[in-house]
Amino acid sequence: MNVIVSYDISEDKRRTKIHKILKSYGQWVQYSVFECYLTDTQYAKLRSRLNKLIKPESDSILFYFLCACCVGKVERIGGEKIRDDTIFFAECADG
Repeated sequence: MNVIVSYDISEDKRRTKIHKILKSYGQWVQYSVFECYLTDTQYAKLRSRLNKLIKPESDSILFYFLCACCVGKVERIGGEKIRDDTIFFAECADG
């Protein structure tokens, strides 16, 4: 599954830990945004690890799921290219 993960973490130490975890699952594309291609198992493990670290009253993490059709419509202007475009173009389950 193609997932965009965005986070807003209030404390530097927690934010750094979350950044390091996400870096092991996907590509850092903006300050608090990662692009990830994950299996169901990887997603469950990632979500569990992140959930253990955050303080829900002050932190938030958003997961945006994109089908391959939608990922193909992503436009980039500037910034670093993703490491391997092929991982984000798995066949669309919706058709």
